Amino acid sequence: IYADPAKRLELYFRPKDPYCHPVCANRFPTSTMLLRVRRRSRKKKQLDTEEQTQPEVQFEMEILGIVTTVYKFQGMSDFQYLAMHSGPDGKQTSMYDKVLMLKPEKEEFFNRELPLYIPPPIFSRLDTPIDYFYRPDIQHRSGYNNPPVSGENLIGLSRARRPHNAIFVNFDDEEIPAKPLDAAVQTWKKVCTNPVDKKVEEELRKLFEVRPVWSRNAVKANISVHPDKLKLLLPYLAYYMLTGPWRSLWVRFGYDPRKHPEAKIYQVLDFRIRCGMKYGYAPNDMPVKAKRSTYNYSLPITVKKQVSHTVSVHDLKQGLGTAGASGAKKPPSSRYKLKESIYIFREGALPPYRQMFYQLCDLNVESLQKIIHRNDGTESECTERDGWCLPKTSDDLRDSMSLMIKQIIRSTRPALFSNTTSSEDCKEQLAYESGEDEEDEEEEEEDFKPSDGSENEMETEILDYV
Repeated sequence: IYADPAKRLELYFRPKDPYCHPVCANRFPTSTMLLRVRRRSRKKKQLDTEEQTQPEVQFEMEILGIVTTVYKFQGMSDFQYLAMHSGPDGKQTSMYDKVLMLKPEKEEFFNRELPLYIPPPIFSRLDTPIDYFYRPDIQHRSGYNNPPVSGENLIGLSRARRPHNAIFVNFDDEEIPAKPLDAAVQTWKKVCTNPVDKKVEEELRKLFEVRPVWSRNAVKANISVHPDKLKLLLPYLAYYMLTGPWRSLWVRFGYDPRKHPEAKIYQVLDFRIRCGMKYGYAPNDMPVKAKRSTYNYSLPITVKKQVSHTVSVHDLKQGLGTAGASGAKKPPSSRYKLKESIYIFREGALPPYRQMFYQLCDLNVESLQKIIHRNDGTESECTERDGWCLPKTSDDLRDSMSLMIKQIIRSTRPALFSNTTSSEDCKEQLAYESGEDEEDEEEEEEDFKPSDGSENEMETEILDYV
């Protein structure tokens, strides 16, 4: 605990009880000394036995060292759950010997009839009292009626809207926007004040001329732009599709993919790597890391990390969006670029994450492209589920891609699980194939992960604008 400044010191009142909830101490810097004090007393003999003896007391003090860190228990103790059962007569019976498996047990141990005991899934996340400051009930005059419920007088449960001024379009909307909102134009013109920003704008315009539909990750892999500036630039040049086969993608203004059969190559495919024992590998044995883990959440035993500095309009004007920080290892031209594997699927390479959103044109495998183009020239209807493709085309693509990934993992499994050394070497090789680089470059791109807030990419991007 001392080695990690973000951890809190735990104290268990019953260390051998797995259901014991600890109290936590906070870490504080200090400049104090550790002293050893000895008290020596020696009785004096008095000639007069009637008088009480007066002991002679001496103190010895020694400085052992300097204390730089202390832990103080300032919080309250949480509820403590015991594995107990209340009988009909109110007598409490311990269940520890029945619910705790201290040694390998036979099947009879698991088939015994026991009273239901379910400990709480989570305890309090706060151990310090806080004031809620409840407001008193408002006393209205007689005859007052509450106004009708509408969206204008409701307090939303989510955070305030971010003024990025993106236009959202559903698949069943009749019209598509031909130009951006005036607020989006003004916001980008306000920020775009240096030549590098104008160059990035022209690069993104050329990308939309070559290809009218792009995912945000694909844009990040083709041009180097600060994520905060990209949030302002995309609504200036494109609108966002919420539903349908082009959901979570940015479409050039004035282009309606529902009217162009050739737009089927830009449709999105939600692909997730299948894992389980029936595929030959468990989730923990996957060489592809998950986007996030439950271990990353802020728990009561950890100190909340400092919030990163919010980028202001003034910072963006100074060129933060493109030049990057001074002393960076990467040149400005590729500082914020993502790896190509973040949006392109290739045969023989593992995806960088277990869930990926690919556009069909970015599946660079000949067999997959044959599945996509099975109905070229005979497209008759654009449906919300399959777009311009044949029904169940997405299912066929997922099956083929899963088989390819299964073959990759199966071919490397003997080295992966035989011993520790070969396992590490194999994982490094798989990491390289999945688009990950060495540790120093991975640390540089840690702040610009493709997903940074949700289990699914589409929801993450919507939250950036709504």
